[in-house]
Amino acid sequence: MLVIIAAGGCLALGWWQWTRYESAGGTFQNLGYALQWPFFAGFCVYAYRKFVRLEDGEAPLPNPDEPAEIPPDLLPQRPTASQTVDDPALREYNAYLAELADKDKQDRTTA
Repeated sequence: MLVIIAAGGCLALGWWQWTRYESAGGTFQNLGYALQWPFFAGFCVYAYRKFVRLEDGEAPLPNPDEPAEIPPDLLPQRPTASQTVDDPALREYNAYLAELADKDKQDRTTA
């Protein structure tokens, strides 16, 4: 039903553009639209028939006994961890942060 309405609407718009083209103020743009709208109507009918055929076809049912496999290149590669570099400045900064965290724990009062 929707396809009939859509195709009919496209044909009606094509007819309207054709009458606009034939009027005194009509331009070639109206002619272009008048020629396009029937193609849109045809596409509505074509797409509907294609979807009906697609639904009528039997899809292969997956076998529940065997797991589904995905291609190995489908998922993105996981990033690898970078090599840890022994940086004395970073080690000193981490020790400073640990000292601050310990001091913060001691300064807290528990109720």
